[in-house]
Amino acid sequence: MKKVEAIVRPFKLDEVKIALVNAGIVGMTVSEVRGFGRQKGQTERYRGSEYTVEFLQKLKIEIVVEDDLVDMVIEKIITAARTGEIGDGKIFVTSVEEIVRIRTGEKNQEAI
Repeated sequence: MKKVEAIVRPFKLDEVKIALVNAGIVGMTVSEVRGFGRQKGQTERYRGSEYTVEFLQKLKIEIVVEDDLVDMVIEKIITAARTGEIGDGKIFVTSVEEIVRIRTGEKNQEAI
């Protein structure tokens, strides 16, 4: 099993969620995160004063899927989250050794 973590723009969440649900992915975790990459923040104006926002607001979507679904999940996220501008986000894929459902004690595939 693999864990797919996608850092995306907040306004793209609904599009990503709909694309994944339509593809049969039923579970995901979403967290509000802040960070920066090549954008290095952005300059904004407030009441005539200019200031720099160093950490931009993003959302992190976490999904655990079977190995054979990883490429499809990545493609769905890219298609739904892409704007073509710097700051669209990143996708990270890591291996998951074990999953346990706390309520029932089910493990791995049954726990997803």
